[in-house]
Amino acid sequence: MRNFTNDAIFDDTLPVGDGLLEAGYRVPLEQLRSSMEEWFRRKGYLQPTEILQVSEITERSSSESRLAS
Repeated sequence: MRNFTNDAIFDDTLPVGDGLLEAGYRVPLEQLRSSMEEWFRRKGYLQPTEILQVSEITERSSSESRLAS
């Protein structure tokens, strides 16, 4: 994520799928959201009225559990 934010605090992040990012517990999610949103706006991927949503997934959904079995 340093490519997006130029901040070493985001080194503990890894893209793991389309729209999914794995982040270490030390990564401040609100700061990550704000920095990524700013980068996406500069690149034209987000319009002024759009927002980037970052949320923590604590457990697998039942459909993910079935796929893993």
